[in-house]
Amino acid sequence: MCRNIKTLFNFEPQATDAEVEAASLQFVRKLSGFNTPSKANEEAFSLAVLEVAAAAQKLLDSLITNAEPRDREIEIERARIRNAKRFDK
Repeated sequence: MCRNIKTLFNFEPQATDAEVEAASLQFVRKLSGFNTPSKANEEAFSLAVLEVAAAAQKLLDSLITNAEPRDREIEIERARIRNAKRFDK
């Protein structure tokens, strides 16, 4: 769907509120088709971001896994390698 929305579950340390909100903002942008809404849609847009963030946080808090938490630094390095291959750097 949207490459800017990153997986937030099962990381150590856990996803921050800012990360959840950023993912929610990207999701609402994708659904609405707006990068920044008009003044007329600003309130609805902001409310949607807050509601999606709340639902996302509720989901993250309720998920369970037996897998070991992933290391953020290792995942960042893997993403760099994938991007280097993808963009031939």
